[in-house]
Amino acid sequence: MLGYIILAIVVILLVVVLARTLAFKPKDEGEKHFEDITFDKDAAVNALAELVKCKTVSDYDPAKEDNAEFEKLIGKLPGLYPNVFKTCELTKLPDRALLFRWKGKNNPSGDPCVLMAHYDVVPVEEENWKKPAFDAIIEDGVMWGRGTLDTKVTFNGILSAAENLIAQGFTPNDDIYFAFSGQEEVNGPGAIRNVEWFKEHGITPSMVVDEGGAVVEGVFPGVSGQCGLIGIAEKGMMNLKFDLASDGGHASSPAPHTPVGLLSDACVKLENHPFPKHFTKPVLAMFDTLGRHSSFVYRMIFANLWLFGGILDMICKKSGGELNALVRTTVAFTMMDGSKAPNVIPPKASMVANLRLNPEDSIESAKEYVRSVIGNKDIELSDYASMEPSIISTLDCDGWKRVVNAVEGTWRGCLVSPYLMVQCSDSRHYGEISDKVYRFSAMDLTAEERHTIHGNNERIRLETIASAVEFFIRIMRQC
Repeated sequence: MLGYIILAIVVILLVVVLARTLAFKPKDEGEKHFEDITFDKDAAVNALAELVKCKTVSDYDPAKEDNAEFEKLIGKLPGLYPNVFKTCELTKLPDRALLFRWKGKNNPSGDPCVLMAHYDVVPVEEENWKKPAFDAIIEDGVMWGRGTLDTKVTFNGILSAAENLIAQGFTPNDDIYFAFSGQEEVNGPGAIRNVEWFKEHGITPSMVVDEGGAVVEGVFPGVSGQCGLIGIAEKGMMNLKFDLASDGGHASSPAPHTPVGLLSDACVKLENHPFPKHFTKPVLAMFDTLGRHSSFVYRMIFANLWLFGGILDMICKKSGGELNALVRTTVAFTMMDGSKAPNVIPPKASMVANLRLNPEDSIESAKEYVRSVIGNKDIELSDYASMEPSIISTLDCDGWKRVVNAVEGTWRGCLVSPYLMVQCSDSRHYGEISDKVYRFSAMDLTAEERHTIHGNNERIRLETIASAVEFFIRIMRQC
């Protein structure tokens, strides 16, 4: 009798799973029509080249920065975008913050938009580049240079879009602000200055767009086509330092465990016991959107997370990478320091881990989890240069719809989805004044191109430069 009951339960379970899987199919959103966009593509390419030629390298040590290069870039802007400077008000704020205001027809503006980018770049090791990093060489339809992708392309995309729209006689209904920072790569306060200005003037943006996701392929299981990923939140970040003191001594007669060995044990324990999974709102929205377009097996998993969530968690743990980073706080050990001599046991050893915090975690809760896993009260934990996860932006508003429409119109046939951004950006500061912050880098990028960001041989296809301008034109025409 018991066997029949078990069999009946299994059959019912299979029927439920199959029914949910078959019902988990793409939503019918109807046919959409988009108008073609025309603008001066050559001017946009030439403008980006001029920006790339400015060596706006930011550094945690200000003494290593060349402020003249930042001023050179700012000095070029009126010549590159003359219509913008004739029409828009520019406010220069401390810490290399630039804020343009394009006044709309409605006065006062009740629905202002903010479009963001940063114009500083990370350092380069020029000896490892195939082309000079700051010459903006164009060959075979590709521009080479630091900042072409991160993020002078969107800086140029915003200003070139406005330049062309103004030339065509367009004026937005509501104010549009262009908020730029020259210290994003070092977590500087430039973006904070812009946010403070908005707060002082009582301005609540209806939409904020900054760097983040992009149009990519092969990043979601079972989906082979293009996916436009728009971040509606970003993970927090914590640099966690592990310190362990000892009596030191000669390496010829060591204790059973040295400080380096004990720290290594803590490292292995954390790598073998990852943080628990959290299917947060951005991740669930992504699963619900892209999962419907996935292969049958993955559709079955995403349609029945109540049953297969553990299996998905196991897949994420085994594979690591981007999918795993979406569902949990990650830990990457990056630095270790011990003795200054090979035959001396260090009186103090340390190591550093970079944690990316899931929105369900916090700096303090992450520390508590680490303490519980390593189980060594002698190891001192301290964090620095850390930040909490951002707020989660809403999907039920015109701002989200504008971004989606602009992505779909620029990259036809692309699947647009919310997602959780695993990196950090300046846009996290805007959570103080808006819950409509969307993170999308207006580009379609191959895996190879993504790997050049912050790496060697950063470069961009000329067609990608044009797509960025088109995206922002589509955004602005909805404002």
